Amino acid sequence: MITEKADLYAYFDKTRPENGAGYLTVYAYDETEGKPDRVRPAMLVIGGGGYACVSQREKDCIAYTYLAKGYVSFVLEYSVAPVKYPAQLNEGLMAMAYIRGNAEKFGVDVNHVAAIGFSAGGHLCAMLATLFDSADAKKLMGDKVSLTRPDAVVLSYPVISSVNKAHSSSFDNLCGDDEKLKSELSLENRVTENSSPAFIWSTVTDNCVPCENSIYYALACKRCGVPFELHVFAEGQHGLSLATEEVFTVNKPVQKWVKLSLNWLKCRGFEIRD
Repeated sequence: MITEKADLYAYFDKTRPENGAGYLTVYAYDETEGKPDRVRPAMLVIGGGGYACVSQREKDCIAYTYLAKGYVSFVLEYSVAPVKYPAQLNEGLMAMAYIRGNAEKFGVDVNHVAAIGFSAGGHLCAMLATLFDSADAKKLMGDKVSLTRPDAVVLSYPVISSVNKAHSSSFDNLCGDDEKLKSELSLENRVTENSSPAFIWSTVTDNCVPCENSIYYALACKRCGVPFELHVFAEGQHGLSLATEEVFTVNKPVQKWVKLSLNWLKCRGFEIRD
């Protein structure tokens, strides 16, 4: 097993904002005694926390879950309040470029790099899916911007809309008092035909980030011809993560989301290759 931590700002020679994060933890297979020509799909994990913190319950346990299914996993520690946009997007973009730029080292299939995000981390994940070719992205990444688009995203009870059924505190933490920016980051309005395919799941009884956020994003994908799959489970609180005892929120019906996402990704070519 290869485990290491990268400082994304140092790697890309960028200036870290005051109080900023921007670190990437790698969990990769050591193929030196196995099949060194084997490549695996990758998963970038982005925990939630309302852009106020990064939830520990939605980080390493998710990385280990996909790692156990043959993925190379990466966990992003991104900046939170008082640090504002675009730091969070920048760190996600750098993480994607780092993964592809080090694909040979970690045995990653550069054409099958996905990202998964939870709650506000789902918003950051959806920003990667929709804003990878934005002016902000091009300004930061230059000629490396082509490395930043996820080949697929998994959006778990994501924050999406700043307009309807909004999780207002997430947008306050991300944007401050900038109402124009909040509107621009209402991501149901930023989906295009080039946006990443999306697997989306939520629960009807989520009273923190209403399931309408997931539905709005799915409808935007449908309108733009972006492949997607949507699951809205009948019951479940916010922040379920794996919905197992290990994360202290057991919900057996919702536990199916992991297998469903893996099946969806496999249908999109996410599998180990020699």
